[in-house]
Parts: sequence; C-alpha cells; structure tokens
Amino acid sequence: MRAYLELGPDGVLTAMAQETLAMIVDSDAGVRESDMVLVPVFRGDRGEQSAVVSALAELHVHGVPLDWRAVFPGARQVELPTYAFQRRWYWPSPASAGDVRGVGLTAASHPLLGAAVGLADSDEVLLTGRLSLGSHPWLADHAVGGAVVFPGTGFLELAIRAGDQVGCDVVEELTLTAPLVLDGDEAVTVQVRVGSADGSGRRELSIHARPAGTDDRDRWVRHAAGVLTSSDHSAGTAVFDTAVWPPHGASVIELDGLYDRLAEGGLGYGPVFQGLRAAWRGAGGEVFAEVALPEQAHSEAGA
Repeated sequence: MRAYLELGPDGVLTAMAQETLAMIVDSDAGVRESDMVLVPVFRGDRGEQSAVVSALAELHVHGVPLDWRAVFPGARQVELPTYAFQRRWYWPSPASAGDVRGVGLTAASHPLLGAAVGLADSDEVLLTGRLSLGSHPWLADHAVGGAVVFPGTGFLELAIRAGDQVGCDVVEELTLTAPLVLDGDEAVTVQVRVGSADGSGRRELSIHARPAGTDDRDRWVRHAAGVLTSSDHSAGTAVFDTAVWPPHGASVIELDGLYDRLAEGGLGYGPVFQGLRAAWRGAGGEVFAEVALPEQAHSEAGA
C-alpha cells in the first residue's frame, strides 16, 4: 500500500487523485482502492490543529506507522472497553489548567472558570475560563435551531461564581445580550468582569467571550450584563416558607410532552438538560420548580 499526504492549502489534488484512482480501478488494471490511501491535511472547513490530527488518524487507521509520542508529548495510553454496552465512561477527563498560582492568578475552582485575579488599582475582579464541546461535551445537549448555544443558566452560574468571589450572594439583575454559539471543537475564551462596589454595595457585572487563540480586541462580544449585590442590600429578594412545598396557592404546571413540544419549536434539550421534575405557578406569576440532574448525565456533566 502507498500513502500520499497532501499538505495544502486544501484537498484539491487529493480529490483529483481519487477520481483518477477510481478510473484506474474501473478499468480493471489490477489496481485496488485499498492499494493506495490519499489524505489531505488542511481543509477550509476546519481549524489547523483539528485538520492535522484528523489526517494523522486517517493514516493510522490505514496502517501507516506513526510516532504518536511525537504528536502528543507526555500523553499516555488508556484502556478501552471490550464490550460496547458496558455502562462505563472510558474517555479521559479534560486536563486541568495546572497550578495557576505560578502565573500570579487564583484558581477559580469551578467547572466553567479556570482563574481569577484582582486588579491592582481597584477592587474590581476578573475571572477567566475556556469553553468548548471538547472540554465540556455535555453542552451539546443544549441546542437552538440545530446550533449548540451556551445556556442562560450557564451565564447565571458564571454570575453566581463571580458574586462568591467578591462576597455578593445575590444576582439582582442579569440580561443576556447575545447568544454564545459553540461550534465543533473550536474553543472560546470567557471573561467575567466584576466592577467596583458603589455606595450601596452593588457591583456591575459583564460577561464577554471571543474565539480562543486570538488577540484581536474586536473579537470580544458581550453576552451578558447584570448587577451583583448582597442579601443585606437587596430589596427584591424573593422570600417564601421552604417548609411548605409546594407553596400555598400555587397551581400545577402540566409537563407531559414538554420536551417534545420544545423540540418542535427548535429547542433541543438532551439528557443533561431534561431535569425538570415538577413545576407550579404562584398567585403572583412566580414559577416554582423541582429540578434534578438526570442520573445518566452525572458523569457526562462532571457532577
């Protein structure tokens, strides 16, 4: 078998060679398609890193010997299951960011955020993270119109973690300003900025993101903005007796077929996001709900 690797800039020559090979095979010249493997490296529809690794993998499965240790220095082999229907998770967990204290940061200790840093000339705080379907595959269970979109509850979770960093236990306001679409294995860098406290203890919050690996300031997009405060200063904190559940006067919201109806409207919720167990509507329009992470989704979501 002969192997040919087209370096780039696209797969034009590979496509032409495949057509020629098909003609030779059809002419019964004693040549089989398995005698030759043609692999392009760079493709216009994928990033460089993904394209290179995919090309090497294709060569590998066709029997071309490769030095994988040179491709992934420091990597190690892991055992794979021998039985397809054994309900165990074999994929290795995403690598941690390491000890960020060595570069002057504080570990955020959060699944969606990696580090936090206080600014020298104010009491503002910046938290950063990196998101992708490769590092957070469970996000693929939240789709809108066929596109994977970072959920609104995810932005709320980022806001809560930012509030914990500065001693604010109430997200008084949170407005989503633009959807954050996650595309394939392409990662995005996330920044959560918490402003200085005003005279009433409130702090402005903003959440931005841009494609990872770029330094272009114009690529930053603000996806959410809000206000953080503490329960001592918040006048709008909802209070009800948790000892009485469901709350008095609340009416049951029918949930049968809910996720099917949402899917018909373009909202695709996979197993990780199908945790709504019961819901009620209060006399004042409030919504009360019981939500639990589905059992089969615990390992996937890292819970």
